[in-house]
Amino acid sequence: MSLDHPRRRNRCRNRPRDRRARQGVVAMLAALTLVACAGVPRTEPSPAPRGSAAEAVVRVEPTASADLDVMVGQMAELEEDWPGARAAYRRALEQDPDSAYLHLRLAELATRLEDLTVALDYARRAVELEPEDDEARIFLGRLYRIQRDVAGAEAALTRDDGNGAAPRSRLAALLLFQIYLESGRVEDALGTALALARDDPRDLQATLALATAYEHQGRPVDAERALREGLAHHPDQVGLFDRLARSHRRRGDRKGEIDVYRQVLERHPEHYGTLMALGEAQFAAGDLPSATATFDRVVELYPGDVEALRRSASLLYAADRREEAAERLAEAVRRFPKRPELAYSLGRIFRALDRHDEAIEAFDRIPKGHRIYGEARLQVADILEGRGDFAGALREVTRAKVARPARALDFHAAVLQARAGDFEGAVAALEELRAQDPEDDEVLYQIGVLFGEAQRYEEAIEFMRLALEVNPENPHAMNFIGYTFAERGQNLEEAEDLIRKALVLRPDDGYITDSLGWVHYMQARELAAAGDHGRARELYERARVKLAEAAELTGGDPVVSEHLGDVHLALDDKVRALAFYEEAVSLEPREREQPHLFDKLERLRGELARP
Repeated sequence: MSLDHPRRRNRCRNRPRDRRARQGVVAMLAALTLVACAGVPRTEPSPAPRGSAAEAVVRVEPTASADLDVMVGQMAELEEDWPGARAAYRRALEQDPDSAYLHLRLAELATRLEDLTVALDYARRAVELEPEDDEARIFLGRLYRIQRDVAGAEAALTRDDGNGAAPRSRLAALLLFQIYLESGRVEDALGTALALARDDPRDLQATLALATAYEHQGRPVDAERALREGLAHHPDQVGLFDRLARSHRRRGDRKGEIDVYRQVLERHPEHYGTLMALGEAQFAAGDLPSATATFDRVVELYPGDVEALRRSASLLYAADRREEAAERLAEAVRRFPKRPELAYSLGRIFRALDRHDEAIEAFDRIPKGHRIYGEARLQVADILEGRGDFAGALREVTRAKVARPARALDFHAAVLQARAGDFEGAVAALEELRAQDPEDDEVLYQIGVLFGEAQRYEEAIEFMRLALEVNPENPHAMNFIGYTFAERGQNLEEAEDLIRKALVLRPDDGYITDSLGWVHYMQARELAAAGDHGRARELYERARVKLAEAAELTGGDPVVSEHLGDVHLALDDKVRALAFYEEAVSLEPREREQPHLFDKLERLRGELARP
């Protein structure tokens, strides 16, 4: 009996997908099982996978029809029981070994089970049995594509039309186009796309293929021409406009991209995706007013769209309309109280506005278990730390650690614990981490930091040297020792040596660069005190250059700015020194590191008679 009758094959391939169809298959299987088993002695079945769809119906006699095993296989596929389906189709194939359909089904199942070698064998046999079956050839071509076998794909997907090899069908041509493109045969891909477009100029996929081939050849003008020809046939096809806009964007032509979006909006003035893309393009082009107006339009048209609300608020913020941004987000939070990401964004804006109590209230809206809960607690911790509430900050970091464990949070918690007054407890917490791995140089470094904050410098340096014994290339430990020596005016030669080694490892680190500038400053002070003013001035200049470099690398830091003020003051440039002290104050100085900044500022203002 052959299963390759067209009507029977089509019936088998249209697998039942809804519940009623599935119940029909079950009823049919039950009826066939009763007929097959009536009056026939029972034999022991081969085991089926437990829990599979085939398990209840696989107990049929060896003489049962292949049709029954086909239906068993279909039922197993409905249950996504691929091994059970394969077993059923293999039984059917034993009874009908020349079925192209069964070979193709087994090829597809082997692919699902990631056995490509077996899949290829079955697919090749399916094509041998039914050479004109386009579905089998397409499937075989896809297998060759996975294996990057271009020659095999060409053999499966082409025929000789008298003028050489040509794709057997439109689908075969599209698949060959992809294969040629992926294998770097762009000329062959272009030829295939051109043939598709000649056969049917209205074929949308052919248009897209042609544009893609031109783009791969670096011919953007030809790609645009192909897309515009496609738009002549499909003037309402937004996807073509989108592709055209992306072509302009890739070329850095933001104006052209924006013009394309406006063309779409002339025909579809409320098209959501195009409005969003237009707003982003306007923002990228630096046209904040237009981008803001576009997103305002999206919010007006789609008031329930959370992403449009967030983007609109962020653009208002970028346009320095921060209060408006806060108002818009606050309204969004009221309307969508179950969208924690809105509350988080609102909290960030309130922080930027120094409305810290409102920021904390916004962050408190984010529930435990949410993916940004830990980050929200860290935001609150930062606010509290800035207020000097180290115990409160520690509580928040501890909550963040529960939500998102991380070594960095362990270290931060130890620092806060020490600042809250429990220095011994902080050290003990880090010593517990050290006990887990005595060779962990990062933990040793962090213990040294704690001792440094407690101004117990000898012990701090001892731990930093231990860290360097474990890891001789720890740049932060080198920098800590070097900067600590510089601050205290000790061992300046060793300090310079350590900091230079750290800079070799981290050449773009602004803080290590600052340390080197500060070493030069302290060296210059020693020389000036000894009366060697010429060499002292030379080192002050070196310090100035390095500190200016550090300011650029850090993007602005109050300690670096204070150091620049000190150097300019030493060079008797009091006006510039005052400017840097004022800059340091504007950058929110760190009182623990800069206890004398305000005294310097006031003293210099008095000398210069500045208010």
